Amino acid sequence: MESNNKGKVSISALLKRLSTRESTASVKAEEVAAALALVFNDAVSPVQFALLLWALHVQEGDTDAKVLSQCAKVMREAAAQVDEVELIEVVRRRGRGEGRYGGGLCDIVGTGGDGHDTFNVSTTSSIIASALLMMAKHGNNSSTSLSGSADLLQHAPKPPVIAATNHETLPHIYEMTNYAFLYAREWHPGMKYAAAVRKEVPVRTIFNLLGPLANPVHDTGLVECRILGVARKDIGMNFAEALLLGGAKKAMVVCGDENLDEISCAGVTHCWYIHTDDDEGAKPTITKLKISPEDFGLPTHSLDDVHGGKGPGENAEILMRILRNELPRDHPVLCFVLLNVAALLTVAGICEADTSSMGAGDDGQVIKERGPGGLRWKEGLRRARWCVESGAALKQWEAFVEVTNAVARS
Repeated sequence: MESNNKGKVSISALLKRLSTRESTASVKAEEVAAALALVFNDAVSPVQFALLLWALHVQEGDTDAKVLSQCAKVMREAAAQVDEVELIEVVRRRGRGEGRYGGGLCDIVGTGGDGHDTFNVSTTSSIIASALLMMAKHGNNSSTSLSGSADLLQHAPKPPVIAATNHETLPHIYEMTNYAFLYAREWHPGMKYAAAVRKEVPVRTIFNLLGPLANPVHDTGLVECRILGVARKDIGMNFAEALLLGGAKKAMVVCGDENLDEISCAGVTHCWYIHTDDDEGAKPTITKLKISPEDFGLPTHSLDDVHGGKGPGENAEILMRILRNELPRDHPVLCFVLLNVAALLTVAGICEADTSSMGAGDDGQVIKERGPGGLRWKEGLRRARWCVESGAALKQWEAFVEVTNAVARS
C-alpha cells in the first residue's frame, strides 16, 4: 500500500486481486482487514473504499469467516477503549454466577436486513435478561428496519441517555445496574468516515454484518455468552466460525426458517451452538441443531402477529408494557420476546443450576427436562417469565435510565 499526495493510502493492488474470483482466492483475510482499518482513520479515498465494499460483496468475501473475524477485530481495535482493569473489577464483583454461568457479560444481537420488520426482539430481550445476567447490549440506529435498537430506547417514555454509556462511564454504569447499552455511534467514532460511502453503495456491505461481531468490550475477555441472529441460513456457519476465531467459547448463532435474524416464534429456528465439553482442556466446538417454540413449552405465532408498532415510538410503548407485565401471558409479541430471552438464559448456562433462588415470586421448581442440544429450554422460559413477572427486569431498566441521566447531567 502506498500513500498519495492527498494523504490517502492506495489499495489498488488489493482491489485488482479482488476483481476476479480466481485472484480473490489468494487474498488473505488480514489484507482485507488492513485495508478496512484505513477507513477508520480516513486514510483511503472514497472511490477505493466503495470499490472495496463492492468487490467484497460481489466475490462473497464479506461472508467469509476469516474475513469477518479479522475485520471485526480491527473494528474493535479502532473503537473507544474502556479501562479494562476497572471494568473487570466491577463485573466480577457484581456478576451473579449460577449453574454454568460465571457472571460475565452477555449480548443478544442480530445482523438485521431480514425484511420482516418484526418487533425489537433482541433489544427488549437484552433488558429482560438483565434481571439475571450482566448485559452489554451492542446496537445502533436503524439502517434497514422501521426501528433499530437505539431508536427504540430513545423513544421510551422516560428514555435513558444512551450516549452517556461510553468508555469512560461504563464501569460506573455497571455499579448501578446489570444493563448497559453500548451505542455504536459513541463507541466506533471511526465509522463516521464510512457513512457517506455506505449510503452511496447500492448493496448491503460487510459493515451490515460486522456490527454483531464488533462489541467493543469483547476483547476484555468479559463477554461470556451471546446469541447472534443472521438473516440468511447459508451464512450461519460462517458467523459461528467467525465467533470461534474471535475467541468465543459460549454462543449460539440463530436464523429462523423464514430467514429471520431472531429465534422464530412461527416454527423452526436453525442454530449453530458454540460450546465446550466438560473435559479439561477441551476446545469449543460447533453443534448444528434446530429448536422450535414447542421446545420451550410455547405455542407458535405467525410473524404477521409480531410486527409491533409502526415505528420506534409505538414499539417503545410495547416495550414498557412488557416490562410492566401488562400484556397477557399468551400475547404473541410477549411470547416472541420470552422465547429469545429464554434461549439466552439457557445458552448462558444459568439454567444448569439444580436449585433456584431468584427471589420473590420464584417457586424454586427447576425444570430439568432437556431438549435439542441437551439444554434446558423450558427452564429458560420459566426464568424468563420470572424476569418480567417479578418486576426484576423493570428494576434494572429503571436503574439504567436513572444512572445514564445522572451521568449526562454531571
